[in-house]
Amino acid sequence: MHRYDRLIKLIGAENQKKLLNSSVLVVGAGGLGSAVLAYLSGSGVGRIGISDGDLVELHNLDRQFVHANRVGMNKALSAKLFVETLNSDVVVEVFGEFEEIPVKKISEYDAVVSCVDSILLRHKINEVCFKTKTPLIHAAISGFEGELAVFDFRDESPCYACIYPPIEAEESPVIPPVAGIVGSMQALETIKLLCGFKPLKDLLRMDFKNYELVKIKIAKRENCPVCSKTPL
Repeated sequence: MHRYDRLIKLIGAENQKKLLNSSVLVVGAGGLGSAVLAYLSGSGVGRIGISDGDLVELHNLDRQFVHANRVGMNKALSAKLFVETLNSDVVVEVFGEFEEIPVKKISEYDAVVSCVDSILLRHKINEVCFKTKTPLIHAAISGFEGELAVFDFRDESPCYACIYPPIEAEESPVIPPVAGIVGSMQALETIKLLCGFKPLKDLLRMDFKNYELVKIKIAKRENCPVCSKTPL
């Protein structure tokens, strides 16, 4: 059976070609990034960039399954090995810290998927994506909870800074399956965006302990320092 036969039955051959011709930059190869990378590469996204400057540690492996048996290796390089093993058709580019990637290089991608746990880094990613008009798929996780949003800067989308101030917070522990669930949803929204399907328009908040999902309307914030026409 052809690798993408079942997916083609759902999305059609033309959309599969769109995926094969698409490129996505995944920032963060941790818990969220593991699921994102697995499903984007498995679905046939043709070019994937991976940005992560950290090394694999033993305590990562409960949720960061792409790094099995590679403790001590750079996460981006480790994730590259996983992707190439899963789907050798995918072209993989590896980067260190996000701040070190030239803006012009980021602009060459069709979408950026933010899988990082630092609020300040999320703001930096948001700023660059807004500047380059690159769609951004955001997610965050903590404990039993997660959130997901799509900011398509090709239209009049609000941005991450419309919701959160740039204040750093302590890293939160997470139940491992939550990383897989929310990361899979990020991958799904990315595939929908690349194929031209209707994307998520709200901020989706998820409580998996009580199985409660809430959609929150996002509006451009007046005086937003990033996307407002009258920034502070």
